[in-house]
Amino acid sequence: MPSTSRQRGHFHGVLARIVALLTVAALPALTGCSTAGYLAQAGFGQLDLLEARRDIDDVVQDRRTAPRLKKLLGRVDEIKRFGERHGLTPTSNYGTYADLGRPVAVWVVNAAEPLGFRNRTWSFPIVGSVPYLGFFDRDDARDLALSLRGAGWDVDLRGASAYSTLGWFADPVLSSMIADGDEALGELADVVLHESFHATLYVKGQSLFDESAADFVGDHLAEAYLDEALGSTSPEKRAFLAAQDDQAARGKKMRAAYVRLEALYAGKLPRAEKLAEKATILAALARDVRARRPITNATLGQFDTYDAGRDELAALLAACGGSFPRFVGALRGLGPASFREPQQRDLGAVLAPLTRAGCLAAKR
Repeated sequence: MPSTSRQRGHFHGVLARIVALLTVAALPALTGCSTAGYLAQAGFGQLDLLEARRDIDDVVQDRRTAPRLKKLLGRVDEIKRFGERHGLTPTSNYGTYADLGRPVAVWVVNAAEPLGFRNRTWSFPIVGSVPYLGFFDRDDARDLALSLRGAGWDVDLRGASAYSTLGWFADPVLSSMIADGDEALGELADVVLHESFHATLYVKGQSLFDESAADFVGDHLAEAYLDEALGSTSPEKRAFLAAQDDQAARGKKMRAAYVRLEALYAGKLPRAEKLAEKATILAALARDVRARRPITNATLGQFDTYDAGRDELAALLAACGGSFPRFVGALRGLGPASFREPQQRDLGAVLAPLTRAGCLAAKR
């Protein structure tokens, strides 16, 4: 179904981050699953993934590798270098490839209030609070989703094609990151550049900013990379833009429903009437976007995690003269003290001072 995050006709998905939980000694209790159980699935899933890695050079040279996959993987180092030229930090990520044998990398669960968009969050050392949990086993994700629903939360369970360990491990390119159509190169570049931004800047406890900024950088630099590598009229560029347009059209419908529901929840109708109107709005939306799974507040609430601050980020890029090295440099001046509260929703208050400064402090 259409995602509020990064879906382009298939589940490109939320770029879920499974942190290196085995290194963390103390974790809060997790609703619907034990701490030990969550640690075990995260640890064993990560180890399985690491064991499946092969050097990209070996995969490309292997006669058994499909020509299309060889061609795409052969571009990864070039994409990384392109990102580095545009201000992203060099990393050891994406030097390997892992064939997962499944269409998604992880299953992600998030939850929101039934009459609001406040997310259920989980807090961890190092990364701070996050508004979702990721699982390598679908049944584990389903168990948590059922537990959260039983506790009265609106829940969303979705597949994600990629995730980042935020530098704990050298992340591989995953088979789930390779799309079927001509848009594959653009989407692969988008993912690599998105995750490279996370390696460049991560603000603890500010998933909304972290993901929205990474989305903005990934989208814009992927398009610029296609222009440079293949030309502005290439089939790959056209397919990538068409996929983005499709995502934007679906996102517009999701956003309209979000706004209607936000007004409904803030109103004075009795709870029962709000719930009935909510059901009507969501049913109409599901039909309109041909949803393949239920749409809930948790589904719509992801707009705030991945698509917030687009206008403000664009204004900052313009203030930086369209230079991504200066843009990224300006953003790197942000830290936890730049935000008034955890998971701050108003990104304009954070980005506007950088824009007013005209990116001067970030000039290179």
